[in-house]
Amino acid sequence: MNTSPNAYTVDAFCDAYGIRRNLAYDEIKAGRLSIRKAGRRTIIRKIDADAWLDNLPIGNKELAPAEEA
Repeated sequence: MNTSPNAYTVDAFCDAYGIRRNLAYDEIKAGRLSIRKAGRRTIIRKIDADAWLDNLPIGNKELAPAEEA
């Protein structure tokens, strides 16, 4: 059984993706995270949340070696 929602409020999106509200609103303002409006409520579709996640930069696979003193 799939319990994943089809859409999130901003707070639910932040909880699900482990980010702060100000980062979510920065991403919305920059156009990197698509939203929908239902009255005054801001809604982020799961498909848009996943697209945002897929477009984040890929981190380094290896840690840089520590410099010797």
